[in-house]
Amino acid sequence: MDSTWLVLAALALGLFVGSAFVVVLHMAELRGSNAVKVVNPVVPDGVDQVLDALDSAGLVLDPSNNVLRASPGALAMGIVRNQAVVHPELLELVDRVRRTGEPENAELQLARGPFADAPMLLSVQLARLGTRFVLLLAEDRTEAQRLDEVRRDFVANISHELKTPIASVSLLAEAIDSAADDPEQVRRFAERLGAEAGRLARITNEVIELSRLQASEAVNAPRLVDVDEVVAAAVDQNRVVAGAKHVEVAVRAKTGARVYGDPALLSVAVHNLVANAIAYSEEGGRVGVGVTASGGAVEIAVTDQGVGIEPAELDRVFERFYRVDQARARNTGGSGLGLAIVKHTVQNHGGDVRVWSQPGRGSTFTVRLPEAEEPPEAEAPADPASDPASAAEPEETRQ
Repeated sequence: MDSTWLVLAALALGLFVGSAFVVVLHMAELRGSNAVKVVNPVVPDGVDQVLDALDSAGLVLDPSNNVLRASPGALAMGIVRNQAVVHPELLELVDRVRRTGEPENAELQLARGPFADAPMLLSVQLARLGTRFVLLLAEDRTEAQRLDEVRRDFVANISHELKTPIASVSLLAEAIDSAADDPEQVRRFAERLGAEAGRLARITNEVIELSRLQASEAVNAPRLVDVDEVVAAAVDQNRVVAGAKHVEVAVRAKTGARVYGDPALLSVAVHNLVANAIAYSEEGGRVGVGVTASGGAVEIAVTDQGVGIEPAELDRVFERFYRVDQARARNTGGSGLGLAIVKHTVQNHGGDVRVWSQPGRGSTFTVRLPEAEEPPEAEAPADPASDPASAAEPEETRQ
């Protein structure tokens, strides 16, 4: 009897110990699973696909601020490195979202990389993702900010440029009224009034022209244009000004090269280059205009022996309203839009414009345009006498 109870007690003890061991193992397994989840947290379904499709930056951060997922844009912007957020400003926003539970929106100016001095402007949005993660989205608005600044500068510059001639016209009108009894004074003021009105009209036309050139369809229905004729027309428009300043304009344009484009726009561009060369030349100077064609490209070069341009200013000469010599520009009535018009005209014709200059020795502006391919020639008429062109003047006498 005693041995029976002893066996039963042993079995009960064994069952208890076994059950306790199983419970301990199960609890250890649960703890291990939780630890694995902490070490390797699971991002909610669909987040990976969304981040891969983003053009902007997207991040998912765990409670320790480790980056679990990052879009290609985030890596390209340089805000993630070695699975960590680089910028402490972003981490401050992440901690605030995690602490308050409320979404955050902010604009931050951050360094673009460890070596770059130029900052980038980021528009940032943050929100909780589930109970443990934080989602960070960032869009680079640096270019948009730059365009806004360009637009503001343009408005400010055009307002300043128009204010001077408008004020002069108003004052001269009052002076004419006051000097109504003095014909000599009236004539003098009227001449100045006409000059200021012309300057105002010039600025207005150039602004309109530049706005049209910046449109995507600025060159409508391009046609074959004889470059030599364009250059000759542009130079002729400047003959009077060059003669008044005793500046010699030498032209070498007998290539017969042709391009596809708008002859009026191209003539304005070359005119602006020649006018600038004359304006920045000294009395008795010389301006050279040449055309060359080779390798499928037509080059128009305008060279002067004027004051030249400092190396630091070469990259800015094509900016709107930028003038190398402010005093000289005021005296010549320049608006600072001429070279900007040249740049956009040439770009709209599929070409480019370059400048070489040395202070005190002069400058050379070179326009390069793609040469037009020659169309197939028509068959010659069987009877030369029936061709109207045969009655034209001999080839050597044509211009």
